[in-house]
Amino acid sequence: MITGNQKNGFTLIELMLYVAISSVILLLTSLFLSMLLESRVKNQTIAEVEQQGVQVMQIVTQTIRNANAMGTPANGATSTSLSINTILASTTPTLFDLSGGVVRIKEGTGAVIPLTNSDVTVTGLTFYNLSRASTPGIIKISFTISSLNPANRNEYSFSKFFTGAAAVRQ
Repeated sequence: MITGNQKNGFTLIELMLYVAISSVILLLTSLFLSMLLESRVKNQTIAEVEQQGVQVMQIVTQTIRNANAMGTPANGATSTSLSINTILASTTPTLFDLSGGVVRIKEGTGAVIPLTNSDVTVTGLTFYNLSRASTPGIIKISFTISSLNPANRNEYSFSKFFTGAAAVRQ
């Protein structure tokens, strides 16, 4: 029961305290969501770089394994392109090279096909011919893939170095 001078409601101090607590909770929630989104973008960037690198490495090493002869680089030499002869005349020679940050393959007289997409750039593609005389051929491949980051934002910044080797099976 309300007597004469008592009123229901909030005092100014109670209202200010409520607004302050609500503001802090809202600020913390928005910071958490922002960090969550940045983390998701960073994970996608890492996955894209890793997927592109593994794909290029698998295609190059599988093609080397299925080759029947090495073209360039010569034994003991290094090169930024690789030429191999395959079992099929239609895909001989098969060439791998780097142009404008894109790893490419060209099989025989066919068109040049990019192996990486426009989300990444490749640098330092090198083929080392580790073969000895009278051996089928061993090639070491190395390159670095970086995600494109035109806005220079941290969550889009990621690079990874890939290296591998393959031997020609005869």
